[in-house]
Amino acid sequence: MIDEFLAGDLGAVEKAVREAVAEEVMPRFRQLAAHEIVEKQGPHDLVTTADRLAEEHLTDALTKLLPGSVVVGEEAVHADPAVLTALGGDAPVWIVDPVDGTRQFVHGDPGFSTLVTLAHREELLASWTYAPVLDLMAIARRGGGALLNGEPIHSGSPEPGTVLHVAISHFDFTTDAEKRTLSGLRAPGAEVRPCGSAGLEYLNVARGLLDAVAFTWENAWDHAAGLLLVDEAGGAHSTLDGKPFRISGGNALPFTAARDEAAVRHILGLLADAG
Repeated sequence: MIDEFLAGDLGAVEKAVREAVAEEVMPRFRQLAAHEIVEKQGPHDLVTTADRLAEEHLTDALTKLLPGSVVVGEEAVHADPAVLTALGGDAPVWIVDPVDGTRQFVHGDPGFSTLVTLAHREELLASWTYAPVLDLMAIARRGGGALLNGEPIHSGSPEPGTVLHVAISHFDFTTDAEKRTLSGLRAPGAEVRPCGSAGLEYLNVARGLLDAVAFTWENAWDHAAGLLLVDEAGGAHSTLDGKPFRISGGNALPFTAARDEAAVRHILGLLADAG
């Protein structure tokens, strides 16, 4: 079933993503009322009506496209953490972040995206990264490369000897211990800044506009689409213990995704030294 679906035209998935965003997200961009914004676990962890309705829209559309599939969405997991167990099950799984970069969305910043990934038995198979205001649609297919607005993209490699530019977990979301580990990247040869929308930072790596990301959290909906995108653009990723990232969790953190293997090894070395 899953092989037949992947062998077909996946344009229907792109259409579903675009329609969900057009109907549920964009009408609320810079139009949110106060009651449509709710704190989940603190002032920096927000959810909006757009997040909830877009995830509901995508859940309905994607499971119809692939009968027997299930959805693991950020908001569904927040409501019922048991939903996460589907990541390790036998059914194909759609991993959905309806609005990645909710804080940016709330503040009227165009730097947000919608992320959808199809996975099966923890293997990432295809992903869609859509930034509607920026008019960017990136698609990756396992073994099929990465496209941005229909054109192939390649991460390339950083120029030898140049400073690596790295986006890291935002300070508002890190513990003191995580800050100490990430401080290893404040070393000669590296320059760091806090990340915005994780999905868009991964896209920047895949396009060769950013050398790497280094993150301290492992929510599958934040990372699945971008990790596949970077890999298929020619980049690489690894957790702190040198293993691939597992979408079901239990990873050695932090982890990194970078434009090439050499950059991954360099960043892991800096993180390990700080840890």
